[in-house]
Amino acid sequence: MSSREHVDVAIVGAGPAGTALAAALARHGVETVVLERAPTWRWRAGGVFSSPAAVAALERAGLEQSVLDRVARPIPAMRLETPGGAIVRLTYGADAGGPPAVGFDRSRLDGALEDLARAAGATIRRGVTVTAVDLGIDGPSVIIRDGMDVRSLRPRIVVGADGAHSMVARAADVSRPTRLAARVGLTYHVADDRPPGDSYDARLVVFRDGYVGIAPVPGGRVNIGIVLGPTWHDRLARDGAVATTTAVLGAVPAAPDDRSTWSTAERCDHVAGAAPIGGRVTRRAGPGWFLVGDAVGFLDPFTGEGLHRALVSSELAASAIRVALDDPRHRVRAAAAYERAMRRRFATKDAISWLVQAFLGRPALFDYAARRLADRPAVRATMGLVMGDLVPAERVLDPRFLARLFAP
Repeated sequence: MSSREHVDVAIVGAGPAGTALAAALARHGVETVVLERAPTWRWRAGGVFSSPAAVAALERAGLEQSVLDRVARPIPAMRLETPGGAIVRLTYGADAGGPPAVGFDRSRLDGALEDLARAAGATIRRGVTVTAVDLGIDGPSVIIRDGMDVRSLRPRIVVGADGAHSMVARAADVSRPTRLAARVGLTYHVADDRPPGDSYDARLVVFRDGYVGIAPVPGGRVNIGIVLGPTWHDRLARDGAVATTTAVLGAVPAAPDDRSTWSTAERCDHVAGAAPIGGRVTRRAGPGWFLVGDAVGFLDPFTGEGLHRALVSSELAASAIRVALDDPRHRVRAAAAYERAMRRRFATKDAISWLVQAFLGRPALFDYAARRLADRPAVRATMGLVMGDLVPAERVLDPRFLARLFAP
């Protein structure tokens, strides 16, 4: 081992959660290094559609409006389409005068956040592999390999921003599998031949044991995201990702504002996969370590807002980490405060996500609820705001709301 290096904070993973956190810490003089295995940015399976809450979080993170205009394409609404033919148009408050939902160009967004972190003073190290994380009583240590060079990094705090299968979470022995059936996610982009200045709804089309999201993004492209349950796995293994995605999109009914047959549209990149989707942790932080982004636990992309949650987790973690660094005696207290803050912010939304999963598993009940939402504008508006993390999730669990939703 060639050398040992000391830093304040080491963040594993250069996704939005990791780089936003790095920027927030570096602005306050915290010596921060981000470790990323990929030598350059590459397309990975991930979501691109988000409510205005994510845009607001990016503004708080420090992205200027001119940057946001380049990385995000306004989307008037998300159309939820059920197998029974119900269509629910969720506007996330835009029809009441609020800002619209957006589709992100992740190549531009992730790069902008990386630039933001560097400008704040953080160090981004790409092309380095984290081979081990140890959370011993003497403090964390991270073993990294950079080509032939192997070194030990000794941060005062290590942060896992490395996704649902986080190495830091495993080192802390808090990583657990999701309680949902194993699912596979497939995402890629296709060319969009519609006029670039026009505005189009995104679509979320539910089918047997799966769903597909279709969302316009900057650069004349449309993001395709498909989630497949267990009944699709044999076909996916037999036919491959390209043939399976083509078959799924071929069964998607045409919409009035479609200008393409999505199953035959020109593909702009490879099909990126993720399996299994989801994960959970028993704790989000402890003395000397924190988790942010999907590493804090990820249920299912159906209810969206993964990017917003990642950014909020970075905000909350930045505050807690600064407390822990200011006085090591407060490390346990700071970790517990972060845990409580995340629980307060997202526990109810998680309960609603589980409720949605229960409905998805019962198509008749799901279609019934969707038709009620489609026919009841006030109820539909509230549901959209809750799904978009724009109002407290408790509103959906209010008995009066449930009565208005399910009453014949």
